[in-house]
Amino acid sequence: MGILSSSIARKFAMALSGMFLVFFLGQHFVINLTSVIDPDTFNSWSHFMGNNGLVQFALQPVLIFGVVFHFVMGFVLELRNRNARVVSYAKYNGGANASWASRNMIISGLVILAFLGLHFYDFWFPEMIHKYVESNPLDPTRYYAETVHKFESPVRVGLYVIAFVLLAVHLWHGFASSFQSVGFNNKYSVALSKFAKAYAIVIPVGFIFIALYLHLNQLPH
Repeated sequence: MGILSSSIARKFAMALSGMFLVFFLGQHFVINLTSVIDPDTFNSWSHFMGNNGLVQFALQPVLIFGVVFHFVMGFVLELRNRNARVVSYAKYNGGANASWASRNMIISGLVILAFLGLHFYDFWFPEMIHKYVESNPLDPTRYYAETVHKFESPVRVGLYVIAFVLLAVHLWHGFASSFQSVGFNNKYSVALSKFAKAYAIVIPVGFIFIALYLHLNQLPH
């Protein structure tokens, strides 16, 4: 019997992978926020993250595995939950028992997965090509200009905004429930839940602000 054969084990693994991704999301946000505060700092931090051996060859593969694992496990849990329901959708009043966010995690998850594909296409693949295919010389000052260029298109900015709104919806339920899944049912539960809900709003709104700022700052004044 595999370690993830039970429903409890799968939910526990799902929660842990989600918490790991939430931590990465916060770290990613802090770095991106410097693009609207100090481009030199953004260049410096981006250069470090893009050329540090530990980050590139140890942490990055772990991150990619965490993303794949989290979404695959989410689909597995959703399919098993649907198969386990004994009450048909025609008789199930979902709104009376659970929030829209909790009942549509699979939808918001799919949108976020599509957004990650766009994000990889915009940033990760060009970075890999720049460094390992074209073998360009190191340029610690290129990151800010490249990032700004990505947000020239209002269509791309709109896609990012929509994705971050769905990310907020996903985090609103997922981050808070992850604490319960790993056993944080104690006197700190209420505070942790409030922190998770605040995080679910502040971080996506922060990313939206960055995208809009970088776009609007390029428009003729």
